Amino acid sequence: MASRRAYLLAGATATGKSAVAAVLARRMGAAILSADSMLVYRGMDIGTAKPPPEERAEFDMGGVDLVTPAEDFSAGEWLRRSGAWVEALPPGREFIVVGGTGLYFTALLRGIEEPWRPPPPEYPVLRMDREARRARILERIDGMMRAGLEDEVRRLRAEYPEWSRTAAAAIGYKEFGAPLRGGGTFAPRPGRTVRDEIFYRTCQFAKRQDTWFRHQSTPLYVDCRATVEATADAVAALWREHGPWELTFPAGRRS
Repeated sequence: MASRRAYLLAGATATGKSAVAAVLARRMGAAILSADSMLVYRGMDIGTAKPPPEERAEFDMGGVDLVTPAEDFSAGEWLRRSGAWVEALPPGREFIVVGGTGLYFTALLRGIEEPWRPPPPEYPVLRMDREARRARILERIDGMMRAGLEDEVRRLRAEYPEWSRTAAAAIGYKEFGAPLRGGGTFAPRPGRTVRDEIFYRTCQFAKRQDTWFRHQSTPLYVDCRATVEATADAVAALWREHGPWELTFPAGRRS
């Protein structure tokens, strides 16, 4: 087991947490560890809003492109891979953990096998007005469509005829026919387009994320400002007051 201090930033999908973390990482010269259960899949780039390769290189980003869509993945495996990534960082290098997978934050702050006990772990969570977030979700979906999400799914389907349960259920991939384990693909409900289905499932997912952070953590809410920079300023002020956080990683396993 190894302990390291780091800065945390969580939030539901489309709250802009990745952009805020990038601003802060540039200010600090910090690395970034992704705590997003979909960014672990190689090739699933457009539909997961994965940061571009140049940004991943800039921040020595961990937690990204760890397995193929055909492979199973768990919070415990993410924690082990994260431990390997942390071990490879220079001892004095600061890093930011950012993402929307609440279970990953709980694993970092409490451990995989530890029973739930109050109070829940405390960490910063971005929060956005519901209608503003819905508008941002629609804008993001349309951008993914223009960027070639359907072609990305088609290419991955050809490369991996059968996907893991988690990858096959990923929003934006299931709707375009990600291959389900055991055969078959998903079809939109009558009267709904693929875009409608992606929007509906994304909104439902964001609601579940909000519920997780509200009940399984002690959220230090940061309301999204008019600009990414202003939101980053608010997060930095909160970090000065509460952070950094002490994290414990298992012995890493490089692959």
